[in-house]
Amino acid sequence: MFQGLRFLSFAVICLVHSESLHGALPNVILVMADDLGIGDITPTNPNSKIKTPHLQKMANEGMTFSDAHSPSSVCTPTRYGLLTGRYCWRSRIARGVLSGTSDHLIPKERPTLGHLMRGGGYSTAMIGKWHLGWDWAKKNNKIDFTQPVKNGPDINGFDYYYGHCGSLDMPPYVWVDTGKITEEPKREEGVSRSQDQYGWYRKGPISNDFKIEEVLPHLFNKSFEYIESHLKASGKDKPFFIYLPLPAPHTPIVPVPPFKGASGLNPYADFVMQIDHHMGELFKVLLDEGIDKNTLVLFTSDNGCSPEANFKLLKDKGHDPSGGFRGHKADIYEGGHRVPLLVRWPGHTYLGHKGKGSGAVCESTVSLTDIYKTLEQVSAQKNKTKGGEDGFSIVPLLNGGKTNDRKSIISHSIGGSFAIREGNWKLCLSRGSGGWSAPREPEAKKRGLPSMQLFNLKDDPGEKNNLVSTNPAKVTSLLELLQSQVERGRSTPGPRLPNDRKVKFLP
Repeated sequence: MFQGLRFLSFAVICLVHSESLHGALPNVILVMADDLGIGDITPTNPNSKIKTPHLQKMANEGMTFSDAHSPSSVCTPTRYGLLTGRYCWRSRIARGVLSGTSDHLIPKERPTLGHLMRGGGYSTAMIGKWHLGWDWAKKNNKIDFTQPVKNGPDINGFDYYYGHCGSLDMPPYVWVDTGKITEEPKREEGVSRSQDQYGWYRKGPISNDFKIEEVLPHLFNKSFEYIESHLKASGKDKPFFIYLPLPAPHTPIVPVPPFKGASGLNPYADFVMQIDHHMGELFKVLLDEGIDKNTLVLFTSDNGCSPEANFKLLKDKGHDPSGGFRGHKADIYEGGHRVPLLVRWPGHTYLGHKGKGSGAVCESTVSLTDIYKTLEQVSAQKNKTKGGEDGFSIVPLLNGGKTNDRKSIISHSIGGSFAIREGNWKLCLSRGSGGWSAPREPEAKKRGLPSMQLFNLKDDPGEKNNLVSTNPAKVTSLLELLQSQVERGRSTPGPRLPNDRKVKFLP
């Protein structure tokens, strides 16, 4: 559990100078894995049994955040939070996730990273898993695949997009290229859990050019093609922003040779190794194209590892996807939302004093909602844009500072349970996990467990000892803080803003 990882607080060396922010803007690539646990890669878990040399090299050349959190413990709300810098529970989504046929969630008026970066002079692209809804054409209550898709990532600031509507186990299985379906599906396909414990996916329409096992490498290749075509058309003077949300290691877990069986653990671990390999390919493309030193790359995950990874088998082999933390995907516990976050920007990231090539580790608490304000500053637009109501720039931390002004953080589970943390104190407004691990909320209620849980993460990182009955003053102060941030419509300084719905947070 990050033993030995300590942020070295020496004198701040500001490498991200104001003149560099207002000079040549860096290309930005934001890669988000799907259901990757904090214990699955070596930068955030030195005891990981999965070999991730390329991500380790990325960490060695940049900064690893050991206390980074997704705003939700499931897919859709985290993606909303990442792109808008705003907690998704402020939107119409109170719990759960969208499906592959859901209508678009983010209205075109809502500021996003796409709008932000385009406003800063960037070419913008979304390549990968969207899972924020778009509007299929319908005929007799069925999707009409002969018609274009409306209200996709293009209304959210992306000049170009190529992707799949939801998770890789959600039909329909077709590619959409900036509103145009690349090939109409003529058949249905699916694999049941009984047929393949790891590689299952729901039955639905699938086009011939959508090949489940090839989706992960295909999306990386599309991103490489985008980089090459952008440089050919625009040269190095116009920067690009690529949002690359991966479909892996989420189900279907389908590693291909030579990764299939390479981990010696199970297909999930093999799939993580394949992600690492493709990240290595990405860095090679940047180097070959001569843009490595002027490209900021961020790598993270949308939530903790899913139980589909087979925690029991992995535990028997000495590997814990949650890295020693309690819970997993869907939960309000740390394993649900504490995620890897690696940042690499050659020449601009404070590397501490650990020696050449060893990287830096930052222990400050950060959220993926902070990426919005970070890129606002990196693209020289600080305080010039709307959006990012729940984000704080991490540029000061990349500079070697100890704080980025974030004093608290709110987490949210698949069932709609809230948690608020201030310093080491975390208050979970749930009787149990708020998600899928035991005890689930109905069982916790039957057992008469307290309606809230208070933990001191410094003394109890495994969230085993509920201190709610012995610290009523702390409970009250955290509830008041949560109420304030909910009602103000933001957790950053500024004028009061409306939420999109009436938000209830008490259990």
